[in-house]
Amino acid sequence: MKRRGKFSAVAPQETVQDSKGRTSAEAFTFGDPEAVLDKREFMDYLECGQMGKWWEPPISLDGLAKSSRAAVHHASPMRVKCNILSACFIPHPLLSRTDFTRFSHEYLIFGNAYLERRDSRTGRALKLEPALAKYMRRGVDDLDQYYFINRTLGIVNEHEFKKGSVFHLLEPDINQEIYGVPEYIPALHSAWLNESATLFRRRYYKNGSHAGFILYMTDAAQSQDDVNALRQALKDSKGPGNFRNLFMYAPNGKKDGIQLIPVAEVAAKDEFLNIKNVTRDDMLAAHRVPPQLMGIIPNNTGGFGDAEKAAAVLSAIEIAPLQARLMELNDWIGEEVIRFKPFELAKSAA
Repeated sequence: MKRRGKFSAVAPQETVQDSKGRTSAEAFTFGDPEAVLDKREFMDYLECGQMGKWWEPPISLDGLAKSSRAAVHHASPMRVKCNILSACFIPHPLLSRTDFTRFSHEYLIFGNAYLERRDSRTGRALKLEPALAKYMRRGVDDLDQYYFINRTLGIVNEHEFKKGSVFHLLEPDINQEIYGVPEYIPALHSAWLNESATLFRRRYYKNGSHAGFILYMTDAAQSQDDVNALRQALKDSKGPGNFRNLFMYAPNGKKDGIQLIPVAEVAAKDEFLNIKNVTRDDMLAAHRVPPQLMGIIPNNTGGFGDAEKAAAVLSAIEIAPLQARLMELNDWIGEEVIRFKPFELAKSAA
């Protein structure tokens, strides 16, 4: 992903020494907040750069592929739409259900999807083969010329398709007309933040910070043997089967002679949940998939409403427009290859 930002700060609580060798702490600032519109040149990155015989996409397709698995609520809505499209698709001799599923899924992820027309010697279409959108490029001299670019160990391997044999379905972009850009781009920051919060939480538990504490002992009534025994008991309580209970007997001990001081931040749990919930809502808003279709448990007593009605609304405002876009292939090939049956929920036998 092409990202650029401005950050002005020194290391937190940086320690410096004066001419006399005295140590003091130095404060720092993060700078003033800046509005997005103040840096209009940022949008200039969303242009296609020329790379030899082909145009490079305005946004990293490799980054979009990796980001598609960054968060649960970013990947799942696209899979829900793809499953519904695949279930409603009527297979055709030129396009199987599996190939259609790949074609529609790549369109949802990259905003670009490609089908190569394989012809017989007589010029009759034999099959429509999906071409991986991650590696497809459009020609500089002729936009109808497509290349398959694979970079391995710094070596660029290219395959030039027959001119006019590739159908390109793209999500229109307001900055350029060569490649499509997915509509969920504004939600990527939320997906990355969600992923970062999850990875931080995993490391937080893995390194044992959630169980960290300081055992502070000032009771003079304890002997060194008792202190050593308690230290060994604490060491043995780590590892598999931890969180064991410890018993400490302190005869003639004083109040607060032994104190347990937690090291882990208790408020981190609430902050983690807030980040997960806020980023989840952002991603669902970008994909416009009702939460009751995502397996999300409601926090309120009223719930999310009827799932069947939500599915009908999703079909009307999301699935139907997607089907109309995918059927543009029929105009290109001159045959009704992509057809759909109505989306209906299965009724129970009762």
